[in-house]
Amino acid sequence: MPFRHETDRLILRDWNEEDSRRFWEVMNTPAVMKWLGGPQSFEDWHEGFKRLQSYARDYGHCFWLVERKEDGELLGFCGLKRVNYEGAPNQGMPEVGWRFRQSAWGKGYAKEAAIASLDLGFDRFGYAEIVALTMTGNEPSWRLMERLGMKERPELAYHDGKYSDRYGQARQWGITADEWAAHRKMLGL
Repeated sequence: MPFRHETDRLILRDWNEEDSRRFWEVMNTPAVMKWLGGPQSFEDWHEGFKRLQSYARDYGHCFWLVERKEDGELLGFCGLKRVNYEGAPNQGMPEVGWRFRQSAWGKGYAKEAAIASLDLGFDRFGYAEIVALTMTGNEPSWRLMERLGMKERPELAYHDGKYSDRYGQARQWGITADEWAAHRKMLGL
């Protein structure tokens, strides 16, 4: 059964084959791809899309497609996968991640989707700890990690073979199931 989860404003769902080109057309901009090496060819994106589908098949989750509930507008992706980056010291650990189109920035969509993803990670998938990764300069991303109650894990920082020479060290933040429960309570969720 395909995955589908709703929040107040969003739908997080598994991808369909036709989503690949639509996502690439909307998301492949210099602003969105700033910390990911810049815009990419459709062929390169589609390889990543196939990996997302394999994560959903192998683990029951991936970075799900995110649509706005009121009009079905594609906003980006958010969800869970396993750390698999070249050089990462915690291969296989669960990771929450997101990427949103520029017109969706600053509206709380990434936080709403990340909260749902963390809830699912701890409650449905039973993870004890979840991390999030970003490059050193991507302050908007790591600020969201901090708003989610995640703490930087300096011992998990590493040189990413694909991006670090250009953007600096890859950094990780983490949160345990108990820390997440306490943070949710503090937020009144």
